Amino acid sequence: MRVDLDLAGRTVLVVGGPAATRRVRAGVEAAGGTALVLPASEAVTLLRPSAEPPAGPAADLVVWVEGPERDRELVRSSARSARVPVTTAPPAGDRGRVTLVGGGPGHADLLTVAGRDALAAADVVLYDRLGPHDRLAELAPGAELVDVGKTPGHHAVPQREIERLLVGHALAGAHVVRLKGGDPFVFGRGSEEVAACRAAGVDVHVIPGVTSAVAVPGAAGIPVTHRGLSRSFTVVSGHVPFDEEEYAHLRGVGGTLVVLMGVNTLTQVAAGLVRAGMDAAMPLAVVERGFLPGQRTRITTVGAVCSRGGPPGVSSPAVVVVGEVVRLAGPDGVAELAVAVGACV
Repeated sequence: MRVDLDLAGRTVLVVGGPAATRRVRAGVEAAGGTALVLPASEAVTLLRPSAEPPAGPAADLVVWVEGPERDRELVRSSARSARVPVTTAPPAGDRGRVTLVGGGPGHADLLTVAGRDALAAADVVLYDRLGPHDRLAELAPGAELVDVGKTPGHHAVPQREIERLLVGHALAGAHVVRLKGGDPFVFGRGSEEVAACRAAGVDVHVIPGVTSAVAVPGAAGIPVTHRGLSRSFTVVSGHVPFDEEEYAHLRGVGGTLVVLMGVNTLTQVAAGLVRAGMDAAMPLAVVERGFLPGQRTRITTVGAVCSRGGPPGVSSPAVVVVGEVVRLAGPDGVAELAVAVGACV
């Protein structure tokens, strides 16, 4: 776009969608001006003379980027009537890209620098409920924010639709950030989204995130490894209970067991581990809302959960930790059901 006008302190009406106009908007703001981005229909309304005495032009310059062809002449005509110069800039014709960003356990302070940079440059952000979304308007200024979050048992936006949105926005020229909780490749279906982008020929990059499998136990003072107690840790999804062979394997590996998405299956998992030979007195912790307001830790045993059920009132998001390392939990942990009672079946 070439404009023989000092844009410092001026208002520029940029006509088009957010993705197509991003570069023009950035250029106006870099020159010290204010970019007002509107679709063609709203631009015509803004430029139309009002019955009130004019307080001055609605904009100092109109830049047409994209819109229905029938509206182009309406915008030009309205701008001429308002005595506002008009110029044209091509839309962002380059194919866009997708960046998968791991948002960590949910607190914005745990976003990586690379993740913050990607959000700052985003045209569109598709975010989950477990990602740090409370400050998205600040972290991704000017971006279109789309909530595609899932809750247990309820997927308002199916996974295939999420992939369609990623690809569609990118093919339209947008930089799309897919903001996910934790790390994109730890039970986050990030690999499926990468595959969808690659199949459509869309450039895709992954920015790792702090995984809740390690960070949330750490927030409760529980190390997943500790010399003399555990030299390994296993991370599993508790979304679906395991079969007997899998329980035997988990019992046999030893070390620390970390269960993500395991609140609803906690009793079944505990019973399966006891059936596989795990000591019913093995410590178990449930850490809820790690790094978020309301974080709390419930400490019990595998046998107590198996026979009585999990600690009352536990809700997701939560991380379950099974192993001797639970004995190292911080002083804020609340001991509940600390003794195994009854038979586990």
